[in-house]
Amino acid sequence: MNRSRNLTHTQPLPKESYAFILASLVNSIGSALIWPLTTIYVHNVLHRNYADAGIALFFQSLATIVGQVMGGALYARLGPRKLIIGSLVLTGCAQWSLIFARTWPTYVCAMTVNAFLIAITMPAVSGFVGQRWRAVSTRLFNVMYVSNNVGVAIGTTLAGILASISFSFTFLINGISTLIFAGFLTIFMRRFSTDELEDWQAGFGTARQESPKLLLTRYQLYAFVGIGYMLLNLATSAWNSGVAPYLNQAGQPPASYSLLWTVNGIVILVGQPMTAFINRRLTPSLPSRLTASAVLYGCAYAIMWTTHATYAFLIVGMVVATLGEMLIAPTVPALITATARQHAAFYLGVSGGIASVGRLIGPVLFGTLFDHAGLPPILWVAIGACAGAVMAFIVQQRLAQEAPHASYERTDEMSGL
Repeated sequence: MNRSRNLTHTQPLPKESYAFILASLVNSIGSALIWPLTTIYVHNVLHRNYADAGIALFFQSLATIVGQVMGGALYARLGPRKLIIGSLVLTGCAQWSLIFARTWPTYVCAMTVNAFLIAITMPAVSGFVGQRWRAVSTRLFNVMYVSNNVGVAIGTTLAGILASISFSFTFLINGISTLIFAGFLTIFMRRFSTDELEDWQAGFGTARQESPKLLLTRYQLYAFVGIGYMLLNLATSAWNSGVAPYLNQAGQPPASYSLLWTVNGIVILVGQPMTAFINRRLTPSLPSRLTASAVLYGCAYAIMWTTHATYAFLIVGMVVATLGEMLIAPTVPALITATARQHAAFYLGVSGGIASVGRLIGPVLFGTLFDHAGLPPILWVAIGACAGAVMAFIVQQRLAQEAPHASYERTDEMSGL
């Protein structure tokens, strides 16, 4: 058993997967040029208050919910190639439209469409990876997560610099990077046009036979994962809708906020040995990693609540929160693809839609709280949300123990990361 586990860890990933990882890196750099600066753009360029910035983020999150659910449902009907490439091409065009969105209504509309199109690709890409490289999918989810966040570190570093020059230039670069990613996938996935894998086709056929209503009754596959993630996303909104305006109000330049996300990317890159140790020694099962993640997030916001007046401690809070992120981000797709199999894209879409409700509520709630009371009450709510996530993930862990048919404990690949 140990020998086979070691072979799994040392076995290299397929060469073609590295090309996919590189393309994802380029796309994540472009995406990271926009989202960290949304609040500042709404306030400084469009001259709206922070509550209005929360409204903009609200509509983006609402579009994300609809897009993820729709993307998961369409995966079985359209297949990965048409769905992923088509949505990416449209996303690139939507990102360019931001250049001309100089009024409040046009900006909200453009960002909403942009968020919807990006969200469609999320379950489709994860479903594609889980199907195409099933034997090493758990490891690959983590490698993609690290790669994407290296892109975030690079993109957020550039975001503050480019925003100081021109927001329009950042929108232009973002659209270009998305279209490059779409172009790569067009070439990369063309090889499957004549020799589609038989298990893909069988999986699509099975998925079409079962109605969404029937699939939704299997709540143990997605409900508590989605609820816990939703509460953590609510807490995470404290960064864009609490910390960002707090630093802006204190007279800090946009680069000071971008630096926090640069730290996030660096920790994700260099902190892999620490999370590997946690996975091996403290959280051997996938559900237990979700619980540990929520605990780390709660500790991060508690640190920030007591010490946020000092910028250095905001960095400490970001480091601790990042460790929580490193546990949950690759675990959710690994858990759902291991248990849902041919229906993985559907359940990834549904759980992702539930999780995005946190991003829907958070910006409006926190933007209003900040306008009336500043940062501290935002952090109180964030801590409470993390406590709720701990309870949701504990329920998920108990469901895992009571469901012998589910592969919740299949963590050999990931425990060695």
